[in-house]
Amino acid sequence: MKHRFAALAAAILLCASPALAQDKLPPLRTGVDGTFAPHAFPKLGGGTQGFQIDLFTEVAKRLHRDITIDSVSFSTLIPGMQSGRYDFIAAPTTVTKERAEQMLFTSGYLWTAYQFGIKKGTPPIKGWEDLKGKAVAVNKGTPYETLSQKKAKEIGFEVQAYDTQPDATQAVLSGRAYATLGGNTVIVYTAQQTPQFVADLELKETRAHWAAPTRKDNVKLRNELQDAMDCMKKEGRIAALYEKWFKKKPAADDLAVVITPGYGVPGMPGYDPTPHELHCGG
Repeated sequence: MKHRFAALAAAILLCASPALAQDKLPPLRTGVDGTFAPHAFPKLGGGTQGFQIDLFTEVAKRLHRDITIDSVSFSTLIPGMQSGRYDFIAAPTTVTKERAEQMLFTSGYLWTAYQFGIKKGTPPIKGWEDLKGKAVAVNKGTPYETLSQKKAKEIGFEVQAYDTQPDATQAVLSGRAYATLGGNTVIVYTAQQTPQFVADLELKETRAHWAAPTRKDNVKLRNELQDAMDCMKKEGRIAALYEKWFKKKPAADDLAVVITPGYGVPGMPGYDPTPHELHCGG
């Protein structure tokens, strides 16, 4: 009788397993710039660590999904998502009007501002005019490159575009470039780790949302990602990650703690202002 019951149970499991397998959603596919410390960078023993890795690993867990995070050049991420290789972009992505017309963004999870980094001993930058006749190193395919190219035409300086931010920083340290322009969290972190590198002028007027983009036709995923992050804000989890990786508490108005209304970034294309109730802890 025991053998007959065991065989029957096995048959039931065998019949049920395809249905169970069909119910399980596939892993989320995404990517980061794996040289963008402290957001994503190599760890000893292999793999990638950083704020973005912790953030989106937990987001996926809250969505009951596995996640695969590729470490690639930032310039390949947006084309990769638009072609279907990635479901969304986990790398810090600055929300601009031009990008919001092509992609669908969650609300911001961090504020960013553009900041210059220079070599120790170099005269500080007081404004763009100080760069006339010099060279600025940037990470290729980023808004930092876009703004630098625009200012270079107005003022007259060279823009050097590199595949990674560390390469742009190295160009400054080696004397190939006078300064690098990047995100404030990365510039400050690099200065903390590199004695010969100094975090210089922050462009306050460039303050913008860092958010997660999906393709324009994937409203469902955009909303799910944002709901998970909003719950993490509500529960203090993003603030805890902020302290872990940036070594300070987020300000009271930081997007690491502030939940903005609707879905997306207010005032940007793709923003949905419709109120919705947040359900956390499920």
